[in-house]
Amino acid sequence: MPEKTKGEFLQEKLCYEVKNAGEEMSEQELAKADGFCEAYKAFLDYAKMEREAVEFAVSVLEERGYRAFEPGKEYKTGDKVYYNNRGKALIAAVIGKRPLSDGVKILASHVDSPRVDLKPRPLYEDGKLGYFKTHYYGGIKKYQWGAIPLSLHGAVVKRDGTLLPVRIGEEEDDPIFCITDLLPHLSQEQNKRPLSQGLKGEELNILIGSRPFKDDKVSEKVKLNLLNLLFQKYGLVEEDFLSAELCCVPAFPARDLGLDRSMIGAYGHDDRVCAYTSLMALLDLEEVPDYTALVVFADKEEVGSDGNTGLNSSFLRYFIADLAAPHGVEARTVLHHSMCLSADVNASFDPTFADVSDKRNACFLNGGVVVTKYTGSGGKGGTNDASAEFMGKVRGIFDDAKIHWQVGEMGRVDLGGGGTVAKFVSALDVDTVDIGIPVLSMHSPFEVVSKTDIYDAYLGFGAFLRAE
Repeated sequence: MPEKTKGEFLQEKLCYEVKNAGEEMSEQELAKADGFCEAYKAFLDYAKMEREAVEFAVSVLEERGYRAFEPGKEYKTGDKVYYNNRGKALIAAVIGKRPLSDGVKILASHVDSPRVDLKPRPLYEDGKLGYFKTHYYGGIKKYQWGAIPLSLHGAVVKRDGTLLPVRIGEEEDDPIFCITDLLPHLSQEQNKRPLSQGLKGEELNILIGSRPFKDDKVSEKVKLNLLNLLFQKYGLVEEDFLSAELCCVPAFPARDLGLDRSMIGAYGHDDRVCAYTSLMALLDLEEVPDYTALVVFADKEEVGSDGNTGLNSSFLRYFIADLAAPHGVEARTVLHHSMCLSADVNASFDPTFADVSDKRNACFLNGGVVVTKYTGSGGKGGTNDASAEFMGKVRGIFDDAKIHWQVGEMGRVDLGGGGTVAKFVSALDVDTVDIGIPVLSMHSPFEVVSKTDIYDAYLGFGAFLRAE
């Protein structure tokens, strides 16, 4: 083999280049990545909303010896606890060897995804068809939700306080639902609308039935028949919708994508891909870590992180305070010395729409974990801008563990941008940086992620929790 020229040597030594993980990983490593993703696909198929993600996590945590957190109890090294916040947010923790005054390590992700929620009075009849009225949740392209199979998920709380889980449309013999759209022959006027108004918000009506109740003396026979079916199967009456949280999500399962099966196409990668990998990283710690390790599943990120299950609330701060108090440590002392990876997805470079990205600073599928120094928009508005010192620390952890990683921004300046839970965690006086996984077709009903990137995230999160 000929010797390298001086220029080749310097280029290799001095220049930075994002490499495709598929070129660098052995066949054995690729097989591990593929195997890891099989369980992830099953998780995606089960957990299509935050309640289901938390339910899954609690079940797995209890199997691994985690117990419900008790405020006021003094936990010792190696203890494993979880805090279930109203069934829609979660904190899981392993108590480390170091005192809490040295800080904790946090992996924070969110388990809500853009979707179509039902209104409080959703059920109606029009044109002898039965429908649900909806209000979309999070940033979606409304036209993408027409004419695709939908399933119904959520919970109904009856007058007596009984909570009834709802999940219709996921099993092969279940019925599905849909939002109708115009056929091309009748859409001349619709085609003149801006793309964002291809389907308007009040047109996201979900078709749920068409057969009438057979009684000539009643009105709205289709609606009555649907209510009768709901009453017979679930004991529900129309008033129960007033105390319900119901949504429609894509009914199709997660599938391998590509002839090489290198990717996964599914609903809800944003951000359950980071939630799953961070939870598995915590569960697979072989030894008690030096620092207490926390994994946070947050709700409401897609609508600003508000509410008492979002990270713009105090549930993380209160958990830290309750954990530290029996040790005589102030929560602010713990938080000041803590570190957090705000784990959320990032928009992968898409060559079909290359003009929306700064290619030099975009992330790429198969490039590994994405480290994003700042998010926000319009001059970094609404961002956490990680310090150079913390960026250097994370860079060292990933390099030492041989994790494939890259930098990434969310689109061109003054065109893209976005926020994550990082700004709310960093507001607690915690060193925080955004860590993500590159995704194609973000915020659509069908997002695409690379299997090697998923596996690198799992390995990277584990390296962060183990680092001294």
